[in-house]
Amino acid sequence: MTQETSSRPSSDAELEELVASSDSGSRKPLGMPGKLLVGVAAAWSLFQLWIASPLPFILGFGAVNATQARSIHLAFALFLAYTAYPALKRSPRDRVPLQDWVLALAAAACASYIFLFYAELSTRPGAPILQDVIVGVAGILLLLEATRRALGPPLMIVASIFIIYSLAGPYMPGILAHRGVSLYGLINHQWLTTQGVFGIALGVSTSFVFLFVLFGALLDKAGAGNYFIKVAFSLLGHYKGGPAKAAVVASGMTGLISGSSIANVVTTGTFTIPMMKRVGFSAEKAGAVEVASSVNGQIMPPVMGAAAFLMVEFIGISYVEVIKHAFLPALISYIALIYIVHLEALKADMQGLPTSNPYKPWLHKVVGFLAGLLLLMGLSFAVYYGLGWLKPLLGEATVWLVGVVLVVVYVVLIRLGAGYPELELDDPNSPVVKLPQTRPTVMVGLHYILPVIVLVWCLMVERLSPGLSAFWATVFMIFILLTQRPIIALFRGHSRIAEDIKEGFVDLWNGLVTGARNMIGIGIATATAGIIVGAVSQTGVGLVLADVVEILSMGNLLLILLFTAVLSLILGMGLPTTANYIVVSALLAPVIVQLGEQSGLLVPLIAVHLFVFYFGIMADVTPPVGLASFAAAAVSGGDPIRTGFQAFYYSLRTAALPFLFIFNTDLLLIDVTFLQGILVFVVATIAMLIFAAATQGFMIARNRWYESILLLLVAFTLFRPAFWMDRIDPPYETLPGSQFEEVLGQAEVGADLKLRMRIEDDFGDPLETFMLVSVPEGEDGEERLANLGLEVFVEEDRTIVDMVEFGSPADDLNFDFDQEILAVQTPVDRMAKEWMWILALGVFALVVMLQRRRRDRQAATASS
Repeated sequence: MTQETSSRPSSDAELEELVASSDSGSRKPLGMPGKLLVGVAAAWSLFQLWIASPLPFILGFGAVNATQARSIHLAFALFLAYTAYPALKRSPRDRVPLQDWVLALAAAACASYIFLFYAELSTRPGAPILQDVIVGVAGILLLLEATRRALGPPLMIVASIFIIYSLAGPYMPGILAHRGVSLYGLINHQWLTTQGVFGIALGVSTSFVFLFVLFGALLDKAGAGNYFIKVAFSLLGHYKGGPAKAAVVASGMTGLISGSSIANVVTTGTFTIPMMKRVGFSAEKAGAVEVASSVNGQIMPPVMGAAAFLMVEFIGISYVEVIKHAFLPALISYIALIYIVHLEALKADMQGLPTSNPYKPWLHKVVGFLAGLLLLMGLSFAVYYGLGWLKPLLGEATVWLVGVVLVVVYVVLIRLGAGYPELELDDPNSPVVKLPQTRPTVMVGLHYILPVIVLVWCLMVERLSPGLSAFWATVFMIFILLTQRPIIALFRGHSRIAEDIKEGFVDLWNGLVTGARNMIGIGIATATAGIIVGAVSQTGVGLVLADVVEILSMGNLLLILLFTAVLSLILGMGLPTTANYIVVSALLAPVIVQLGEQSGLLVPLIAVHLFVFYFGIMADVTPPVGLASFAAAAVSGGDPIRTGFQAFYYSLRTAALPFLFIFNTDLLLIDVTFLQGILVFVVATIAMLIFAAATQGFMIARNRWYESILLLLVAFTLFRPAFWMDRIDPPYETLPGSQFEEVLGQAEVGADLKLRMRIEDDFGDPLETFMLVSVPEGEDGEERLANLGLEVFVEEDRTIVDMVEFGSPADDLNFDFDQEILAVQTPVDRMAKEWMWILALGVFALVVMLQRRRRDRQAATASS
């Protein structure tokens, strides 16, 4: 094989500079300023660990409330933004100019104003004095400049527009006009309360996101990144197009420890992209595969992008619920990407890399896999039910026992790994690469999985908050960093305890610094996005935008979804994923839910927020400004724009999924049983693979144009069988509203009745919408109405809501006095929608038969 260093024009230093300029700041000052910068970053990480721990409450000092913590968090972020990010391209990188020191200190002082003067501010709520206003104006201006440095001009410009809009309301044209906000009112709302800069978004960054980013940085410093890459290559590298399949899996695992698409691309891409090129992928396709898989790392639970933690606060559900709803689409998307890579390999007749594993028959591999899976399941059940039995028995001592057991397991895994050679990071540009053996590669780093297990256990089983879960996982990760080198050296018989412990502390220090520097951009983004959210709440522009969007979409839900997707992609060209999500969800998520209700489709809020989240991360792919594509092109030596288009082409499956789960919430595991969930997963995976084959133009042989259309129809039917069944056999019988009480008395308990209502909108204008009412217990319609907390009266065939009991189910559903029930839609017995799957699979079988016949005919022609 040939040497390929010529195809990598960007050096390691240039790639490091690329990641730093977008994620952690490209300035690295020398001497004492450099030490101070590093020290402040480490202090930020230690502060976040301190406020997340129970120590302030145990020791009785150092406790701060949520608002004060946000203030200190932003002070650190602003100080580091001015010292780590140069003002201009020509600004020095090896020193911090005097003006930047002044700006850094001033910005930190403004941000910490709430913390320093918390008692005084609490005595004058809503009545800022001149000092407050001066600090607030300076703080907002310094925040906008820090945003420009760390994230580029777009987010700064958008936030500035919203500030101007708040102040210049009376001068705005037509529908955009509002009564305006005074300067004192603006500063009070944006800087001195938790409605603006110090709002929910910055709170999530302070409470949750920092600890997850720090956890990932420490895991990477321990060596987990290299371990994940090696495991993926040892498992998949020898298959057709194997390096590309390994890149998908490695990037998915690296997504656990990196919240940045760009950092993920460079971390795994420097190794995977040259390997993909070696087996036949072009520079653009190799880069595109890496981009598509790295960007998807943000949607893969349990550690998703920062925006996933914002959903917890915005929607009011637990992080476990977010994980449950997001898991299936993310897994399906990754499986489909592996299949897309497989199709590319088939089209080009690519081979894998030479394996060093001893030959095993397929039966042995399957038996070994199943045995390992059963062992893992058995251990999981034993631990789960064992702890469930021990907790009542041992009480508070259970925590100490679990800690001891965890340490014992850790030492045992280290002992197992020490029996195998240490993993080395191969040079992917060497002429020949021999894949590592799977067993030694997997065994040598099994202890890296323990902190992830601790994190998932705390989240899913103990149901701790995301912040506390990440704290305990990080504490265990720190223990591993400090002890793994001495213990491994001890078992290998060449112990240098002092040096090994010192290297562990160096790794810990570097992890603390890296975690903090990676958080600068996120901290700044969430604070600046808070300006936009604050302006929306203060001016009421959200209601105006709802009207504008409804007019543009003509009340059509699909059009508004397309409008939202395009807006997310456009904003994503300049805004980071987190800020993009905050802006679009604040502006358009309520509008989508409202329009869905008006058109009869009751869309869950989590589905809308995941829709916005998906298109927010797609912006890292989409040309012409997909930063992840530029990073991949820097590694591959390919054209960045062509890489971006190819990556977007590969990511069509990720773009299609949000539309599908809006209309079929089964994909989000909403109101499905365990067995139904398994069936949905199997069918949806098949559907996504068929969709991938249709969009790639290849399945068994190259698709004819009509075969691609048929495959798309099959995929759509498998994803949304109700679309066709509703046209053959409607799911509801529509009755007049005057029969509501009668229908309620006859329906089964727990059945869902859909009511078409005439209500008033926020401006007092009549509006038709739908409500979903679950039938309560009761002997007859009158009793069930009472159990709903609802009284109605019928007047000349009109059914009017007469009274709604406070705190009742009807009150929760937003029933109100004087609303009119126009019609009642009651479920009818009909064929299950899943029968449409059989028809779709029949069409799929026809396409398979046509392609097999064509492939065999082509093979016979070629051989003759």
